[in-house]
Amino acid sequence: MTKQIKLGIFALVVVVVGAMAFVSAAASGGVSAARSAMTILAPAAPGGGWDGFARESQAVLRQNGIVSNPQVVNIPGAGGTIGLSQFVQEQGREDMLMVTGGVMVGAIELANNPESFDDVTPIARLADDYAVLVVPDDSEFQTLDDFLAAWQENPGANSIGGGSLGSIDHLLGGLMAQELGMSPRELNYIAYSGGGEALNSLLSHTTAAGMSGYNEVADQIEAGNLRALAISSEERLPGVDIPTFMEQGVDISMSNWRGFVAPPGISEEARAEYAAIVEEMQATEDWQNAVERNSWVAAYQVDEEFETFLDEEIDTASQIVEELGL
Repeated sequence: MTKQIKLGIFALVVVVVGAMAFVSAAASGGVSAARSAMTILAPAAPGGGWDGFARESQAVLRQNGIVSNPQVVNIPGAGGTIGLSQFVQEQGREDMLMVTGGVMVGAIELANNPESFDDVTPIARLADDYAVLVVPDDSEFQTLDDFLAAWQENPGANSIGGGSLGSIDHLLGGLMAQELGMSPRELNYIAYSGGGEALNSLLSHTTAAGMSGYNEVADQIEAGNLRALAISSEERLPGVDIPTFMEQGVDISMSNWRGFVAPPGISEEARAEYAAIVEEMQATEDWQNAVERNSWVAAYQVDEEFETFLDEEIDTASQIVEELGL
C-alpha cells in the first residue's frame, strides 16, 4: 500500500469521526448567541498546541463570565485543513470560533487546499509560539551540533517527528536542511495530527528527534524526559534556558501564531461581538497568566492589522513551500 493511499484512508477516517463530533456540537448550540453558548473548534487532536490554546481560551472565557458555556470540539488532521473544511460549511453561524495559526497557513499552501482563509472571517491574532528541537533524555545527541552531524551523514536514519505536513515544525525542518546545504527532500519528516502522538513517538524512539511548540513539551523537558537542543526564536525567551538555532550558528528562526476566525457569511454585528469577546478575554489577568504559563509571546491584532498580517503570512508560506520543493 502506498504512502499516499495510507494517508488518504487515515484522512477519511478522521473526517468521519470529526464530523460526527462537529455535528453533535452544532446541534446543541447552533441557535444560541455567542455569549450564551460558544463552540470553539480546535482543528487538531487533544494534546497539541491548538487544543491547548482552545482550552486556555475556554477557561478564561468561563472564569471571567465573558461567555457562559464555551465548549471545545476537536477535528484533527492535515494541518487543520480537515477542520477548516468542516468549519466553512457553517455559513452564517454566529456562535462558533475556530482556532487557527501558522500551521494552517503552511498546510493550505502545501496541499493546495480548496478551502482557505478567503472562506472564513478573520477575528484576531493573540499570541506567538516558538518551536523547539528535542530528543529523548537518553539520546546519544547531547547538543545541536551532535544531532546535525549525524543528520547530515544519514538523514533517513534520523527522522524528525512533528505536526502535520506544512506545519511550522515541518517548514523549520526543511529550512534547517537548506541552511546546512542539504536538499529539503532528504528530510525524513514524520507528521502527526496532535502533540500527544508526536511526543509518544519520540519517547518510544520511533523518531530520533522532535520539532514541537515549546509549551507542548515544556513539562517533559523540566521532568528530564526530553532534552532541548534549540528553539526557533530570534532571541532566548524570558525564563526559558534554551539556546536558539541562530546563536548556535544555524541561521533560521520562525514563529507560530495563534488566533481565531469565524465562519463565513456572519453579520457585521456578530463580527464586532466576536472582536469584543476576544478583546475582553485578552485583557484579563487570567489570560496574561496563560500567556506567561505557556511561554507564548503576546501579539494581539484585530481588524485590518490582522488581515494584513494574515496576507503576509500566506505570501511567506507560499514562498517557503516553493523554495523547499515541498
